[in-house]
Amino acid sequence: MPLGPDWRAVDLPEIDTLPSPVFLRSQRLPARHSFLPHTHRWRQLVYATAGALLVQAPDTWCVITPEQAVWLPTGVLHATGALHDAEFRNLYVDAALALDMPEHCQVLAATPLLRALIVELDAIGQRQESADYTARVQQLIVDQLPRLPRQDVHLPWPKDPQLRTLCEALYAQPADPRDLPAWGAALGASARTLSRRFERELGISLRDWRTRLRLIRALEWLGAGRAVTDVALELGYASPSAFSHMFRQAMGCSPSDWRRGECG
Repeated sequence: MPLGPDWRAVDLPEIDTLPSPVFLRSQRLPARHSFLPHTHRWRQLVYATAGALLVQAPDTWCVITPEQAVWLPTGVLHATGALHDAEFRNLYVDAALALDMPEHCQVLAATPLLRALIVELDAIGQRQESADYTARVQQLIVDQLPRLPRQDVHLPWPKDPQLRTLCEALYAQPADPRDLPAWGAALGASARTLSRRFERELGISLRDWRTRLRLIRALEWLGAGRAVTDVALELGYASPSAFSHMFRQAMGCSPSDWRRGECG
């Protein structure tokens, strides 16, 4: 599982109340370091100006690059870790603000304007600016949040015990070739039943889920410095080129470019 025993825990900041309706917290997060599962009394936008972050919530895992962010509603249990050395930029948003945002975890595209506003808000904290100017930048961020395009680069996670057993096994061994009839025989359910339950609970087919799983694990392993060929074979691809084709379709660049931080 991600954020496991080979990761190092990072202490959570002690923040009782937000000093402003939109509060930016900056931190460098070394590779394979993570915050333990926790909740907030406010909403949160998880973002990094550099590096790759893995965000884990009870029913969703996702990996994001600086072109993406994760929206977390108030009270959602979550953990965040760095696959690459990351320049962590955390936006805390007061729960009292009227804001048309999802009531579930959501991956969002970090537009150039939002990225620039986050960088500017971070810079404001390092120089003397008027409270009026700071408030205007914060309000621009609030105005932009509902306008961010929503993305589907996440890995839904089941609550059903049988489906969880299946997903945990595939997470541990993503090259496992078993199809639904084989899994049905192993779990004591028909292939049709498993298929219906999988799509009803997770909203996608097992085949699509397995593709997303392979992408998540690829990002994790590439971020840990593993060779592209090793990752491709570990994921069950017949060749590095087949793996690279999947990766390029999902991320818009090759695995090697992604590892060098040259995507986007």
